[in-house]
Amino acid sequence: MTDSVPDRLDHVRLGIIGLGSVFEPYAALMRELIYEERLEVVVTCDTEPARAGRVGRFLGRDAPFTTDHRDVLARDDVDAVVVLTSMPYHGEIASAALTAGKHVLVEKPMAVTLEEAAALVEQAAAVPQLLVCAPHVVLSPTYRALWKRVVDDGEIGPVLSARARYGWAGPDWGAWYYRTGGGPLFDLGVYNITSLTGLMGPVRRVTALAGTAIPERVVEGELIKVENYDNYQILLDFGDARFAVVTTGFTMQDYRSPAIELYGLNGVVQMLGDDWAPEGYEIAHNDRPGWTQYGEVDTHWPWTAGLRHLVDCLIDGIDLLIQPSHAYHCLEVMVKAQLAASTGVAQTIESTTGTIPYRPDEIYVQRGGKVGHDVRIHRDE
Repeated sequence: MTDSVPDRLDHVRLGIIGLGSVFEPYAALMRELIYEERLEVVVTCDTEPARAGRVGRFLGRDAPFTTDHRDVLARDDVDAVVVLTSMPYHGEIASAALTAGKHVLVEKPMAVTLEEAAALVEQAAAVPQLLVCAPHVVLSPTYRALWKRVVDDGEIGPVLSARARYGWAGPDWGAWYYRTGGGPLFDLGVYNITSLTGLMGPVRRVTALAGTAIPERVVEGELIKVENYDNYQILLDFGDARFAVVTTGFTMQDYRSPAIELYGLNGVVQMLGDDWAPEGYEIAHNDRPGWTQYGEVDTHWPWTAGLRHLVDCLIDGIDLLIQPSHAYHCLEVMVKAQLAASTGVAQTIESTTGTIPYRPDEIYVQRGGKVGHDVRIHRDE
């Protein structure tokens, strides 16, 4: 980002671009921020006029509505916008918003091509406006605690191997999920790749097996041909013989397994639940028996938390933890995983990403059952 610091605001005047399925969970957080008098929704937008009524239904109040996002960006009373459209439009609208002098939160991925994403990162670095790119997993209390234990404290030694997963049976709405610019990797696997790169550092090479396991889907009552891969196994090479596997797809009916498994030289850490909705974590150490479980610190933490983070940055001047360069690196990994799957050739990753700019002394880590109940589960049970 630029060295310029955005002016502090007493509250954030927000424009919403996209009122589809993603809007509803964001609206829950918007209601909280409105109640706290930290947020004001001044205009909304969607290409489908019928969605105008969703604003009053989910926010409990109406706001001016337009079908053209340019109307939102032209308003002087908009400080920031959230881009919640379908994926192929993320990069274009986010770039236009920065050009218009707006702060931006863009849902994942930041763009669907590396060229568009690279231009967006370069643009964000040249202006004082903030660009917050989903997913927001690095903000969760559980993820921060894992980072503190694994990266800052080195509690399980160097992480040599890891596994991550996130998938489901797939949406029966939004045909674009199954066409170019969509797919489970951009929609789901991006969470795992963001999590792993935050904990293990930048990826150096990627290879993958991927295919279309379900060639036709019924979406909104219509039978369509699936154009994207819907089933992935991805291998990430972090260098120094450190590897991770990501399993993702619209092919996973259910599961009971940790979201993230980190295998260190001196122990193992597992995030329970999903990395976008963690349910605590557990640790095993080489020098003591069994597993120690730690309950979730904040059971109400939402995956939409990037919006609160943006508001806090603009009002309170806190450091931005979600860096556009990290989002770009993850996008390169995903784009090149697709290329590796289609060609059978491992791909080199050109970009890199730095350490998440946490303040380690401000990260809360449960010790000795201070919060919740820490349970020792012995290996012979």
